[in-house]
Amino acid sequence: MRADVITIFPDYLAPLDLSLIGQARRRGLLDLHVHDLRDFTHDRHRTVDDTPYGGGAGMVMKPEPWGEALDHVVSGHDGRPVLVVPGPGGAPFTQQMARELAGRNWLVFGCGRYEGIDERVYEDAARLADVRVVSLGDYVLNGGEVAVLAMIEAVMRLVPGVIGNAESLVEESHEGGLLEYPVYTKPARWRGRDVPEVLLSGDHGRIATWRHEQRLERTAARRPDLLHTASALTSTGFGELAVTVATPADLGELLTLTHACWLQEALGNHTLDIPAVHETLESLTTSLQGWQTYAVRSGGRLVASVRGRLVDDDWHIGRLMVAPDLQGRGLGRMLLEHIQRVAPAGATAYSLVTGAASDRNHRMYRKAGFRLVADPETPGIVHFVKRRR
Repeated sequence: MRADVITIFPDYLAPLDLSLIGQARRRGLLDLHVHDLRDFTHDRHRTVDDTPYGGGAGMVMKPEPWGEALDHVVSGHDGRPVLVVPGPGGAPFTQQMARELAGRNWLVFGCGRYEGIDERVYEDAARLADVRVVSLGDYVLNGGEVAVLAMIEAVMRLVPGVIGNAESLVEESHEGGLLEYPVYTKPARWRGRDVPEVLLSGDHGRIATWRHEQRLERTAARRPDLLHTASALTSTGFGELAVTVATPADLGELLTLTHACWLQEALGNHTLDIPAVHETLESLTTSLQGWQTYAVRSGGRLVASVRGRLVDDDWHIGRLMVAPDLQGRGLGRMLLEHIQRVAPAGATAYSLVTGAASDRNHRMYRKAGFRLVADPETPGIVHFVKRRR
């Protein structure tokens, strides 16, 4: 990934030479450049600000230095970057946004100061880049440098190879919409306080269940605003959501949901060779006879679905789908728990398959206690399994 930062305080970005981000720069994983906005001024005082038209307190950053700086940064490079400008009036910066930006090849960060940047700079920059105004939080800083430091660290730690143990990215706060579970290390007893017994049991299924329960409880206590109806589901029911066995009356909506969800999978895995992409009303009708399919409704709308089928002693889970506008809020995880609970008594294990590039699916399955099983005979597909406890 390439990243450029434009600022009037280049030294403010010195921490980017430290820790994992600094190591990634030295290893060539991150190509990071810091530019001094004052280098694009032409007066003896290197002026970057002036009084605002219409009056008012403070100063406004002039358009000329910004225009020249952006032209300089973008010229001579292939592609179209994303220009991220921190500002309290922007879209909230979230883990989901960090992951989206981590998928881009080139980011440019503009650090504003004073009362902000002349609005025409944003309009002009749209010819060079995809412009995003992003807010780190509901408060005001003296300048954008602090926000840019935070955003760069949040984004670039997600670039493959930056974090040595990629598994550590899977179970973090805000992944899947919930806060992280509590963690412990040696000794097992400290100042009269014991590590929870389940973590010492060696039972990975119990541990995965306990950790998910802790994530829900912690999120409810500390950040109830993050909880969606789906996130508040318990092992005894689905709250206000209606979960029923799918019937022929659901087929029309189920087909629409299937095509919407698997179009995303096809794009993410760069292939149309996915059976669900080519699902028809006839083939879906047939599948209702061979699979135990569940439909999830909210406000009368079919928003999610999953199905299971017993093959020998394996409960095979398939077509776990959540409407695109509700993804990332915990509904898929809750539905995955539901399909495991309703497995027939003869099932001794659960299994499922997904695309090799479907990273979000991989994270959810690992959190639920599933383990990746290699299958070199089916390129582009990965298998996950879990023993039934």
